[in-house]
Amino acid sequence: MILDPILDVFRGKAVTIPPLDGAFRPNTRLDDAPAFAALNEPDNLAIADSRLMVCSGNAVYAIAAGVDPGVVETFASPVTALAVSPSGELTIGLESGKLIIDGKEVVLPGDVRSITALAYGEDGTLWLANGSAEHAPSQWAADLMKKGVSGSLWKCGPGAIGFQKVAGDIAFPYGLHPVGGNVVVSESWRHQLVRFDGATGNRSTVLTHLPGYPARLSPASDGGAWLTLFAPRNRLIEFVLQETHYRQDMLEQVPPAYWIAPALASNRSFLEPLQCGGIRTMGIHKPWSPSRSYGLVVKLDKDMQPQFSLHSRANGKRHGICSVAEKDGRLFVASKGGDCVLALDVASGGF
Repeated sequence: MILDPILDVFRGKAVTIPPLDGAFRPNTRLDDAPAFAALNEPDNLAIADSRLMVCSGNAVYAIAAGVDPGVVETFASPVTALAVSPSGELTIGLESGKLIIDGKEVVLPGDVRSITALAYGEDGTLWLANGSAEHAPSQWAADLMKKGVSGSLWKCGPGAIGFQKVAGDIAFPYGLHPVGGNVVVSESWRHQLVRFDGATGNRSTVLTHLPGYPARLSPASDGGAWLTLFAPRNRLIEFVLQETHYRQDMLEQVPPAYWIAPALASNRSFLEPLQCGGIRTMGIHKPWSPSRSYGLVVKLDKDMQPQFSLHSRANGKRHGICSVAEKDGRLFVASKGGDCVLALDVASGGF
């Protein structure tokens, strides 16, 4: 009808999310995997001097099988990102916006205040993701609820000569995967991976319509990459994101822990939303029920297309996966919501 375009303004929009199918078909591989180390909210993993490093709270730890995590270094504010240069320099981003390279603080541009990810290219170029111009990394939920698009991408040549801005207007960049002179960025709030040209800043979409909020990327031994998704997309959350006045009232009147927003872990308090969404039959929490938290790791090929995935479903405990690292034929997975680091055998092809 001729009036359809006009009437569409007054019609409600359908709330849809991509199905977990194909390469994203659900399984229980993360919950079935053995715990490699217990640690409170492990975040970013990195390999330094053949050691597995992980940040948690205000400290960086070295972890190994059969022993308690050992503190490598502590800081005045929480650690938000780790990376290791080709020459072995440990690079650390802090919640305060400071960047530490090989124990020395590096001067950053004034616009960089929210370091969410760090990664080195083969030539020694350091890539930095600035998640938001308004919020610290720990305030990611507020940035999502305000539909933030103030993130930016920066790079620094070998030797920490100085940072230059590559691109802006990114909806919370949370992961980096350098490829030659370019870099693939996980854009969390737009549920996609985007490739940026390192010279011009031009962007092109690599993978879109992800079923969750993508977090960090790490290289795979076969030339592909591993992608983590720290929380699932949810129909209720997608609906709330369309309701401007409701979100404003929620942000002003409700404690952040109880927002209708993604979470790194859930079912810890009766005050949380979606209590009735966790469908139970005969006392069993159904794995397919709606959830604000989830565990998901995706294997990508050289073209950044998904091959298969590892899951901790709604009834699982290994949620809030923010980082993985492949080392010596094993895949180490940091479950921030499950307070542990997992180890899965990659060499055997048991996936």
